Amino acid sequence: MATTPPQQTPISGVTRSMKGLKKKIIQIYETFFTGEDITGGNPNFWNELFLLKVDVDFLDSGFLKMDIEQIIRIKRNIQELFYQSVLNLKASYQIKVVNALQTLCVLVRAVYRHNQLHNGFDVIDILVDFQTADQLMQTLIESVHSLLTEENPISLKGLALKLVLIVITAVDNVSQNTILEYLMMNSLFEAAVHLLSRPLERQQLGYDVVLLLAVMLTYRKYESANPYIVKLSILDDELALNGLGYVISLHLKNFNKTCTVGQDRPQEGFLSSLTNMVSNMFVAETSSAGNGRASDAVLLAMYEAVHLNRNFITVLTQSHPEQASESSTPVPPDHTPTNDGSTQGATVRLPTEFDTQPPNNILVTFLQYTSFVLLDIKANGRLHNAKLCMIIITCIVEDQYANSFLHDVNMPFRVALHRAPMRHRKHSGDSSNPARPLVCTLFDLVLEFMVSHMMKVFPIDMYLRCVGIVHRVLCYQKKCRVRLHYAWTELWNILLNLLKFVISNEVSFVAANMNIFKLAQDVVNLFNMFITYGDTFLPSPTAYDELYYEVVRMHQVFNNLHEMALKYSSVKGEWKEAAGKLVAVLSNVRSIITHFTPRIDAYAAANNTTALTQEHVLEVVRNNYDSLTLKLQDSLDQYERYNERPRETAFFTQLVRSISAESRENIVIENLEQQTILQEFSIIMNT
Repeated sequence: MATTPPQQTPISGVTRSMKGLKKKIIQIYETFFTGEDITGGNPNFWNELFLLKVDVDFLDSGFLKMDIEQIIRIKRNIQELFYQSVLNLKASYQIKVVNALQTLCVLVRAVYRHNQLHNGFDVIDILVDFQTADQLMQTLIESVHSLLTEENPISLKGLALKLVLIVITAVDNVSQNTILEYLMMNSLFEAAVHLLSRPLERQQLGYDVVLLLAVMLTYRKYESANPYIVKLSILDDELALNGLGYVISLHLKNFNKTCTVGQDRPQEGFLSSLTNMVSNMFVAETSSAGNGRASDAVLLAMYEAVHLNRNFITVLTQSHPEQASESSTPVPPDHTPTNDGSTQGATVRLPTEFDTQPPNNILVTFLQYTSFVLLDIKANGRLHNAKLCMIIITCIVEDQYANSFLHDVNMPFRVALHRAPMRHRKHSGDSSNPARPLVCTLFDLVLEFMVSHMMKVFPIDMYLRCVGIVHRVLCYQKKCRVRLHYAWTELWNILLNLLKFVISNEVSFVAANMNIFKLAQDVVNLFNMFITYGDTFLPSPTAYDELYYEVVRMHQVFNNLHEMALKYSSVKGEWKEAAGKLVAVLSNVRSIITHFTPRIDAYAAANNTTALTQEHVLEVVRNNYDSLTLKLQDSLDQYERYNERPRETAFFTQLVRSISAESRENIVIENLEQQTILQEFSIIMNT
């Protein structure tokens, strides 16, 4: 009689006759993947299952080998395992809870992994019976909330957070992940606040908490009321806000330490410098520079906090004592991808002045980080990172309290900004600057960007943001009559050079559909701001005289700009209106030029010289103010406050997509050692 060959399981490829040689949990998984009843009629099966250590690798690889039809075929087993795992989150034995969490992590990720199931309702249908979905999901979220807020081992809380992150980052378009509706109805915001309020939790789990908030704050934010947004906007828990600031600051500070900008590189030769200059003019947006940037999730969380919660502005100005001992304490996991695709670990390097500076506040750390990001926005991912930094700064300088801190002469800072290497100055990170109010560093930052990014692939949006930041600061100075001692002549010259650059590249920029007239108008209005109100915030009458000197000295720039604007405003076309507005705002500048130029020429003729010094011109300026007539232009000291919608909607939608995709790749489900959990739990019970 012919013998019947032993049956073969569809996943393992191993015959049932060999099952006796395998671990019991492996045998159960193999039965699970066949779609058969895995309980085998044992009434204590589920009670015993979660006492067995989960084999994450085997369970995960089993799902990887299945196609969509096979997953649907074992849907009943998936739903039963999901249901029992949720119930065991409330088990009295910690080992059961750990095994239930790990099982849920693998199940959820495996179901989401199949592209055909990226519709939220299909995912719920596979994981949960629709008839019990609401109650079971509520139980799941309540259990996770308890695990995160009660006295549990850090590793257990970390695993619970990992489950939440797997769910919320499972789909690139967060707003299409319908399962997140359950997290809207049963919010984990309070659990996140609790973790941020506790030193140990925020040190070890802080990044994951920030990622959770960053993603949930963006869920359907433009379509319906998001409870996470509402709760963050009214949050006044000082411990939680300081905890959030600590996590953001520590993450950025660690990045500042690991990034390298060539401080120890020898000065380049002339040919090398010339080559780099030419390359910057003609290369495309791609660059060979490294993809050095901090996690977008951290910056997004910082943006949401600054944008939504006015109480967080005060946190930006505070130092965190915990950072003084950060070298001996755990730090938040760094999920920033490196060039080789791995996550960043310890970096061995020589100390620099960025390491030896005294503790600073979050704002200083953020400005240092921004200066590095702005070095090369052509690198992959850097432009979005830099844009987000500029948006954050815009929100900061619109706040009255933040401006008062930035201008406080009693709170000076010596900030070492990263600067592009140039032959005429010292290397990046030069720390020879004296301690100054932080607004001077802010001006240095945006002006450095303007100087170093006048290139063929012109980032006009970034320049508009830089000019807007300067304008907002000047409006505050005019309103509060703050007389800031700054190198104003350098600022004016950089703005003039920007106008020269725009004029010289007029044809190519207009062909590229860039609204250079709007940029030029904003720059000219900065000069109008100085001309009209400069006597209220410039440090001295001499500074005001020097403004007129620079306008007259560079009169050809304004004349060329006026000719360009007239050319486009006199013919029908896309730029007719924008060019007409530019012509209008140039009126006072042109009046100054036409008023002083003949008087300067007359002075030169009277003194028989053609080489007038600056002092000679300043003398003419001072003696002829009275006869100068200017128009009072409206709204120079006003600006349109930042509004995310609709202008930035597409940007933030794409940003969250990239955060979800990047985070999903970096989440690792590990086989936790049960002994470690028991030891941590015993310590908690004995304290």
